[in-house]
Amino acid sequence: MVALDILFYSFVAIVLIQLFYYLIFLRTFAFLKPKQTQKSDIPVSVIVCAKNEEENLKKFLPSILNQDYPNFEVVLINDASHDDTLSVYEHFSEQYNNIKIVDVKNTEAFWANKKYALTLGIKASKYNHLLFTDADCTPVTNTWISEMAGAFESKNAIVLGYGGYSKIKNSLLNKLIRFETVLTASQYFSYAKSGMPYMGVGRNLAYTKPLFFEANGFINHMKVGSGDDDLFVNQMATSKNTAVCFTPESFTTSVPKKTFSAWIKQKRRHVSTVAHYKKSHKFLLGLFYASQLLFWILGIVLLSLLFKWEIVVGLFALRILVQWIIIGKSAKKLNESDLVILIPFLEFFVILTQLGIFITNKTSKTRTWK
Repeated sequence: MVALDILFYSFVAIVLIQLFYYLIFLRTFAFLKPKQTQKSDIPVSVIVCAKNEEENLKKFLPSILNQDYPNFEVVLINDASHDDTLSVYEHFSEQYNNIKIVDVKNTEAFWANKKYALTLGIKASKYNHLLFTDADCTPVTNTWISEMAGAFESKNAIVLGYGGYSKIKNSLLNKLIRFETVLTASQYFSYAKSGMPYMGVGRNLAYTKPLFFEANGFINHMKVGSGDDDLFVNQMATSKNTAVCFTPESFTTSVPKKTFSAWIKQKRRHVSTVAHYKKSHKFLLGLFYASQLLFWILGIVLLSLLFKWEIVVGLFALRILVQWIIIGKSAKKLNESDLVILIPFLEFFVILTQLGIFITNKTSKTRTWK
């Protein structure tokens, strides 16, 4: 019975930790109203770094080039592609006079290093305000640049945006991908609004060129295979220089992975960067994930043994209800309403997936971005 008592009180503590996260941190974004961005005409350099993306570029690049914004250039970086990416760039440059092409060749020191390619693109850009997205991304409106640029104010040097994934009907994998994206976004938006910005996503991220040079570019994490977005934000973002932009017109959508193995490979690269976050961020994020995992493990064990099951059921239901409200409101805000009813189910599988990724990353190295 002593062992069961320990499990029970551990479960109570875990539920309290989870409630603290949801009611103190994650509610910040859930109940935050989008701030109407100011009309802006600051010159913007949109930067797209692509490696072997000819088909995606043909489909999605026009949505960037046809933005309704008075003054912007599009810096197209070809990161040593072996397909026709460069030819696609050149084709579009014949039709648009605001394109700048940066053709990157592999070097021995920076072989297949996206950060090296991005550095060359940033240096070649003409303007001080940089807006980043990926080759498989499309802005949901033609006012994307206007929305993101409008979030820059006098002291703001970083703007965190939302990059979602397109929906695929009757696909559990697609729902898992989109739920994990919503949960991540609710975290980095909430932490930023709480004065502790820790990451952003390169699918929709903006910062200034002076800030990039202040950081000496990506030099502090150049050898890390990924993290051109989140590690830069983790290094340079503060409560005073970071803004969030989550108006529906500011979103981008990307092509989601079609197979579980491809998604796991992508997430392994993303998760590998967390080890390089600031210690305070690693602690808070690690405690949140550990408490998620233990909530399910201890809850299931106690319920299966029917130990103080009335209290366990009540605490279990309370935590699920709070999560449903907080993440549900965030999901609706990010145009992911179809996920709300499945939140507990999706969370369970995402937690198991993250555990598998964590174990795998401890035993083998991740590869380069492409």
